Amino acid sequence: MYSIKILNYEKQYLLEELIKVFFRPDQYRLLAEDEKIGDDTIVFNENNASDRNVIKREIYDKLSRLTGRKPEWGILTGIRPVKLYGEMAGTIGTEQAVSKLKTDYYISDAKLDLVCDIYDRQIKFCGKAPEKTACVYIGIPFCPTRCVYCSFASNQVEDDEIEKYFQALLLEVAYVGKRMKETGITAESIYIGGGTPTTLSEQQLDILIKTVFESFDTEKLLEFTVEAGRPDTITPEKLRVLKKNGVHRISINPQSMKEETLSLIGRKHTPDDIVDAFKMAKDAGIDSINADIIAGLPEESTDDFINTLKQVIAMEPSNITVHSLAVKRASKLKDINPDFHYNQAELVAEMLEAGRRILDKAGYKPYYLYRQKHMAGAFENVGYSLPGKECIYNIRIMDEHQHNIAMGAGGITKVYFPRENRLERIPNVYNYEEYINRIDEMIKRKEDNLFKEVILNGD
Repeated sequence: MYSIKILNYEKQYLLEELIKVFFRPDQYRLLAEDEKIGDDTIVFNENNASDRNVIKREIYDKLSRLTGRKPEWGILTGIRPVKLYGEMAGTIGTEQAVSKLKTDYYISDAKLDLVCDIYDRQIKFCGKAPEKTACVYIGIPFCPTRCVYCSFASNQVEDDEIEKYFQALLLEVAYVGKRMKETGITAESIYIGGGTPTTLSEQQLDILIKTVFESFDTEKLLEFTVEAGRPDTITPEKLRVLKKNGVHRISINPQSMKEETLSLIGRKHTPDDIVDAFKMAKDAGIDSINADIIAGLPEESTDDFINTLKQVIAMEPSNITVHSLAVKRASKLKDINPDFHYNQAELVAEMLEAGRRILDKAGYKPYYLYRQKHMAGAFENVGYSLPGKECIYNIRIMDEHQHNIAMGAGGITKVYFPRENRLERIPNVYNYEEYINRIDEMIKRKEDNLFKEVILNGD
């Protein structure tokens, strides 16, 4: 085990994120301030630098020499590389931004090309976010089962519990829609996510979507998405409700088309169920369908991943999002094997590269990207799209230059103040039972920290 000491820097957890890219937790120990440096201790920041990036470059250089690894995202541990590039390009120009990301952040040419390509595609597709607009999120924190890698709000409960939550959610939706109208904030995109929103009955879905249209100013609404991620929650009746009520886009998320994998990760549907769900959605006339797949799932080979991708492409979704497996603290997989994502790095790299080639040949282009902690190989998640089918909501939440107003348990509203280029977070409670019991408080938080602030600041 390596002993590591970081000198003269208070927020060491910010630097440790980069160390974790090189070492598993059982391979190193970060020495406390009062612990002595030994002969074999790896010491950083002996020159007492105050610039975090200077220290991160030192960490990268030393650990690259020690391990022989050169992570392609360089010293960047943030989740929004495209946003970083966009803000740099807006102040110093595109050429200088690329140069700075390469020399100061050590980002590889391949990742830089990907970032630039995505940013250019986003600007061409939807431009900058219009003033006084928002992307709106409504959370349904229920799923039929919990996947082993999942760390989201995903509860398995009886119908009467879902109904209690549903009634509380309607109160927040109606209030937020009314106050958005009164404060002049319009919804550019609406996204009902989860969990699995199609856990709701067709009657509940009908009521929820009608409440949205009754409460919100949707005159300028460009996109309405409902996640229907689990094929075993999709019925023709629910799809007809979505189509009838003006939903433009849904997600059907296979994750894998290998039956053994689906069982292993905790899914209760088969590959045939996924195919049937796509057919139902197309028969219902749904305009746009997204499909999520994951690179690095347990016991899958690159051939398994390629087979999944080719089967998904054959179903002709508008978007395909390729996720690199992330093992989060709250997931079952973390308990089963906390080092799983470290062991998958080379395999996931191979999968992602094969995926890019296959998707490009099929006409799918990358249009948004984000990274997470604890991802296999410290790679990225990339959304691919057919031309003109990009998801505005996904672009805006990663760009963070627009209000993101989130309702439901676990929702985190982000209020954007453009004159300061600043975000303020307003979290709802995570637990759905607490959300039900404290719905008045959740509404008051938005009134005090969103609507009154928007009026006060004129943003």
